[in-house]
Amino acid sequence: MLIDSHCHLDFPELAADRVGVLARAKAAGVERMITIATSVARHNVYRAIAEENDNVWFTVGTHPHRAHEEPDTTVDQLLKLASHPKCVGIGEAGLDYHYDKSPRNVAEAVFRTHIAAARETGLPLVIHSRDADDDMARILRDEMGKGAFKALLHCFTSGAELARAGLELGLSISCSGVLTFKNSSELRDIARSVPLDRLLVETDAPFLAPVPYRGKTNEPAYVAATAAVLAGVKGVPIEDIELEITRNTLTMFNKMPQILQ
Repeated sequence: MLIDSHCHLDFPELAADRVGVLARAKAAGVERMITIATSVARHNVYRAIAEENDNVWFTVGTHPHRAHEEPDTTVDQLLKLASHPKCVGIGEAGLDYHYDKSPRNVAEAVFRTHIAAARETGLPLVIHSRDADDDMARILRDEMGKGAFKALLHCFTSGAELARAGLELGLSISCSGVLTFKNSSELRDIARSVPLDRLLVETDAPFLAPVPYRGKTNEPAYVAATAAVLAGVKGVPIEDIELEITRNTLTMFNKMPQILQ
């Protein structure tokens, strides 16, 4: 049994065949999925997908690519939207200096608003960080000093220093299909060093399909391929990896009902 802790079921590539996507996930042993928000304005879309499907949950938040579109999102607004029974997290929010689609000061301000919402709700913050390691570590240290909050670095592709900083602050790390890529040896080394109880897996579907599905539209069923590579990296049986990362996901997103004995 697995949980895809991060996918985008609202994106056109998956929405066009959502019934098939969900059926293939179940057939692959992926019992649950969390469809991740990229815009507060689309909250009703994520909520509807979760309400229509027993095995789907959702988050609320603004992706850094869209921070300039929603710079005035308030903590109170996030708190109200996060009160829905199937809303299990805040985000994804963070920094993206690779594309720089939002001014960096705006993205940081929006990110800090999401941190405050995570702190107040107790829900986990889903962090997007790309090519922004130093500023991400700075903000996380500063904000953790104001009061603890639960968070994970999603689709981790950053350097070892940010991984260490995140672990020191109590964060977890989520591995995507990038872990399976031939040129990701450094990323596999980082995953090898992360304690097993701090690891999750995800697809980030429809992006980043893992080997052997590269070039295809990614979907939740493929999270099993990433879990298999992670098992090899950690040197443990696949059954143990699946159990541990499912437990970790339920611990992180603990608003979801427990399904492990």
